[in-house]
Amino acid sequence: MMVLFINSGIGAMALLHQVNNKYNPDMIYFDDSQFPLWPVSDAGLRIAAHLYNKSIKEKGKLTAVITGKILDEEQRKAMVWDIERGQSNIIEPLPWQTDTCLGDWHYDRGIYNRKGYKSASKIIHTLVDVVSKNGNLMLNVPVRGDGSIDELECKIVEDIGVWMNANSESIYATRPWKIFGEGPAQNKSAALTAQGFNEGKGAPFGERDIRFAVKDKVLFATVMAWPANGLVLITSLKDGSTHYPEKINSVQLVATGQNLKFERNTDGLKVYFPAEKPAASYANPLKIS
Repeated sequence: MMVLFINSGIGAMALLHQVNNKYNPDMIYFDDSQFPLWPVSDAGLRIAAHLYNKSIKEKGKLTAVITGKILDEEQRKAMVWDIERGQSNIIEPLPWQTDTCLGDWHYDRGIYNRKGYKSASKIIHTLVDVVSKNGNLMLNVPVRGDGSIDELECKIVEDIGVWMNANSESIYATRPWKIFGEGPAQNKSAALTAQGFNEGKGAPFGERDIRFAVKDKVLFATVMAWPANGLVLITSLKDGSTHYPEKINSVQLVATGQNLKFERNTDGLKVYFPAEKPAASYANPLKIS
């Protein structure tokens, strides 16, 4: 997949048109609200039309993606809404994305020295929350002047990879459920300002926070921390729930494939976790069917 990141400017627009024809990008990220230069110039609009028409002509359907910030409801039908360093607090009717960074957008030695990067746990929590709300996560890993990344960044990326290798089934090709989740964190979420910037302003996720996603007839309920006493209660799946009236036949821990003991009553779905944690248990998807 090829992604182009574009700031505003006449020169950038001219260069983008050339790169678009030569390299056939799958996605263009406009670091701007709406199309760049609008309403002074229609250059951004023409580039979008060219990319979309080219995609339809060559692939038989529209697969190209263009993002923009601070979009209204009509504009979100033509571009993917990008929320910078933040996330929506609801299930959005149209796909959207958040862009965030391990540290700063550009390499900052001070962040390295004070070990100030986001943890793998923080990134995974953001990913799970965003996916539950019909979103996508774009993660920036800042590089040094020679194009390399430092060992602290490498470790974070590797830890994210460990989690994804074990739990990607609960992320890839999933869709939002009837509700995005439950738990105390959602009651303390921060509102968006400007192009986003509500990241880290809400309550941290804990074992009572659950995020949902579905794939075909399977429901994934991700417990956002390993339960201290080995028991999780998911109130949205209680017996007689309007959200999930079907019978529950099995609950599996996605990371290991292990079938877990569970009970369902009018309080909720009680799930008993194993004594041993899997690797990278930052968030713990359950496969419910």
